[in-house]
Amino acid sequence: MTTPTTPSEPTGAAGKTWRPTTAGILNIVAGVIGLIVGIVLAAIHGAMSSMAWMFGFGAMGTAPFIAGATIAIIFGIVAILGGVYSLRRKIWGLALAGSILAFFLVFFLGIPSIIFVAQAKKEFT
Repeated sequence: MTTPTTPSEPTGAAGKTWRPTTAGILNIVAGVIGLIVGIVLAAIHGAMSSMAWMFGFGAMGTAPFIAGATIAIIFGIVAILGGVYSLRRKIWGLALAGSILAFFLVFFLGIPSIIFVAQAKKEFT
């Protein structure tokens, strides 16, 4: 008599695991945090630029704020898109790119996201 073997990984009805779903949620959270940081940095840039103009100083000291804001917003948008595609299990490359950029936004969310997307490559269409 043989004993039934249990799969090492619990799967759903269509062979789906929890990894892409978890990675998608982590990407979306990191992307939203990136967007918030980008908006705050842009607001700081605006406030500092107007104060520098009022007091007759140059606004070049605020250039890192607008550069950081631009990068954070772009990375945040790509991370959110990667998260959505990870949840849908479509376009593995975009999901992985979103995970990698999520790493640069919030590293402790990006690391597991990269691992989960890489391990679930076969689930993507």
